[in-house]
Parts: sequence; structure tokens; C-alpha cells
Amino acid sequence: MTSVTRAPGSLTVGPLRPVILQLAAPAVAMMACHFCFNLIDSIWVGRLIGPAALAAVSTAGFYVWVLLSLGEMVEVGLIAVAARRHGEGRPDLAARAAGAAVLYALGAGTAASLLGFALTGDLFRLMTVPREVAALGYRYLDTWLLGGPLVFGFFAIEATFRAAGDTRTPFALLAASVLLSVGLDPLLIAGVGPFPRLGVEGAAVASVMVRGGGFLIGVGIALKRGLIRLDVPDWRAVPTLLRVGAPLSLAGVLLSVVYMWLTRYTSRFGTAALAALGVGHKVEGIGFLAISGFALSAAALVGQNLGANQEARARRAVRMTVGYCLTVTVATAAAFLAIPRTLVALFTSDPAVIADGTLYLRVIAFAQIGQTFEIILEGALAGAGYTLWPQITSTALTLLRVPLAAWWSGTIGLLGIWLALSVTAVARGIAMTLFWIGGAWRRMVV
Repeated sequence: MTSVTRAPGSLTVGPLRPVILQLAAPAVAMMACHFCFNLIDSIWVGRLIGPAALAAVSTAGFYVWVLLSLGEMVEVGLIAVAARRHGEGRPDLAARAAGAAVLYALGAGTAASLLGFALTGDLFRLMTVPREVAALGYRYLDTWLLGGPLVFGFFAIEATFRAAGDTRTPFALLAASVLLSVGLDPLLIAGVGPFPRLGVEGAAVASVMVRGGGFLIGVGIALKRGLIRLDVPDWRAVPTLLRVGAPLSLAGVLLSVVYMWLTRYTSRFGTAALAALGVGHKVEGIGFLAISGFALSAAALVGQNLGANQEARARRAVRMTVGYCLTVTVATAAAFLAIPRTLVALFTSDPAVIADGTLYLRVIAFAQIGQTFEIILEGALAGAGYTLWPQITSTALTLLRVPLAAWWSGTIGLLGIWLALSVTAVARGIAMTLFWIGGAWRRMVV
């Protein structure tokens, strides 16, 4: 019998617990850094300016979310392509692919920003937000769009390091950017000392400055290490980057568009409700960070163990991954039920926003459990190569939020919108559980 040699660090041998945690922890840390930028803007704007500015950052943030999702298309695709070239022992081809990705990202970021400038008025009219909120939203979004190309480039340079097996450098750049943003935001918003008083625009300036600076420093480091070639970019790699990265990216765009449409219904209940939607969405994201990190663990574990014909180990890994993640999401759900006012008050002292945001968190609490099953099992199914029907089902349930919110908000008010978000999240979790139990993924050939 021919023996099979396992690579060091293989996911197919040894205890599962340390492997799951070692895979999840870096992913959670990186996602937390990305998540913090808009969170920091919202906290400082809400506390230093007020509910209208908080609502403006929240509503403008949905278009920012679209841009970030498009930027992630390059990141996901480049990691796949450049990592394969490094694995083949062809680092020069990896560097040329990274060069093409960075240049493409700058061009795509410019195009996305120009489109944003052209559509800003239509976006706020689509969401039918109050005039004061729209005016502040224009200023925040237009300022943010000026730095859009550099933000896109940051995703590409981050992927350049990660594809080469270096997770420390991009994490250091991200962490430093977040810390700088924490300090710069209040200085530029309030005009402390020699800094100009920019108001809501100051939050956007701080965000794009620190990310743009991180991008330029990252390019310098990558050039020095030979990880990127801007002189001879491999443009043939770009179609592959887009093909690989498009599904995840477009799913993020869809979710952003759905939230834009929900903003249209929420705006009927006033500025406080709009601000509460943004605050609730951000607080809810705390659990999402953990879930997404564990989902990446599940995808990698299922993929490798099915490849090694160890289906039982793959199933056990998924059960353990869900269990570990539930320790986090049950805690966040309990916090949403027990101390929602305290969580919302981190962003604002306005009583109306706190009341509407408290209701949001209490309603969405159970969705934390549903999202745990949904996202982790979706990752596990993707690791098995079974993505079509889960993706169709998930997309349909996401789109269902729009008619449900329209219907229920007309009968039970703002509560109906919050319920539409929670019920569909739980439904997606049930659907992914049924797909996993059904076992069709076992017959996939990758």
C-alpha cells in the first residue's frame, strides 16, 4: 500500500480544536480592523455632532459598503491566483499578478468613485432621507469618494502579502490605521488645536487618509521584498481575479443595496429611526466578525478533509466550529437582550435614537444564532464545492426582506422592519442547516 505524506500543518491530521481556533483568530482580527473604520466614524460623529449626522454617516455607509465589497473582489481573486503561483515556486509571476491587481484596483476605484459622484443625489433620493440628513450625507460620501482609489488599492496590497504567506504585515498596517483613525476623527470633526473644524467631512477625511497612507507604505514594503512588480504587470491574471472574487463581492453588493432600500422604509419613521438602523447594524456586526472568521475555518477544514477522503472528520470539524462560534454569538445575543440601551448609548445620547436602537437589538438578538448556522454552514458547503443552490436560496431570502419590510412596517410600524431583518436571517440559518443535513454536498467533485 502506498503511504500518503501529510504536509506540516495539514488540516487532515491531529486535534481539531487548536486547528479551528488558529484558522479563525487571524481572520477575525483582520475583519475586525476593517469593520472598525466606519464604526469609529459613527461613534465620534454621533457623540460630537448629533443624530442627523449619525444618520448621514449610516446611510452614506451603505454605498461605502458597496465600494468595499467591490474592492474585496480584487482581494479574494488575487489571494487565490498569487498564492497558487507562490505554491508553484514562481514568485515572479505572483509579483506580476499582484502588480496588475494593484493597478487594476486603482483604476476600478477611480471608476467607482466617479460613478458615486454622479449617483450621490439619486442614492439619497432613493433612500428618501430627510433633507438635513441628505445634506450631511453628501458631504461625508463625496469626501470619502475622493480617497476611493486608495482604499481599493489597500485591498490589493493586503492580498499581496497574504498570498505570500505574510499575515503580520497587513495586520500591522490595518491595526496602525485603526489606531490613527481613533485619534484623527475627533481632531478633524471638532477642530481641536491646529486642526480645521470639518464636521462630518472630518470623519471621512480621517478614514481615507489612514487607509491611503497604509496603502502607500504597503506598496513600498512589497516593492522592497519583491512581492510586487509594477513595471511588468501580468494583465492576463485580471480576468481570473474577477472570476474568482466576483461571487463573494456581488453578494456583499446585494446586501448593501437591500439595506439602501430598507432605508427608504425606515426614513418614514424619522431621523432617529435612520440613525438607529445604522447603529443597530454596526453593533450587530460584532457577532458577524466572529461568525465570518469561523466560517473560513469551516471552509478550509471541509475542503482538505474531503480531499483526504475523511468525511467523518469534516463533519466533526463543522460541528465543533459551530459550537465554538455559538459561545460568542449566544453571548452577543444575551447582551442585545440584556443591555441594548447601553450598547446604543455608545454612539449617541439622543433618547429617540436609543429607544429605536434598543428595539432593533432586542429583535435582532435571535438572528445572531441563525447567522451562526447560516454563515458557517455556507462556508462548509463552499469548502465542499456545493455553492449554487445555497447561494440561490440565500439571495432569495435576502431579497425577501424588501417586501416583508414594506408589508410589516405598514401594519406594525418600525418593529416590522426590524422583524423582517431578523426573521430572514433565522430562515437563512435553517435553510443552510437543511442543505448540510441533506448531504448533496457529499457528491460534489472539485
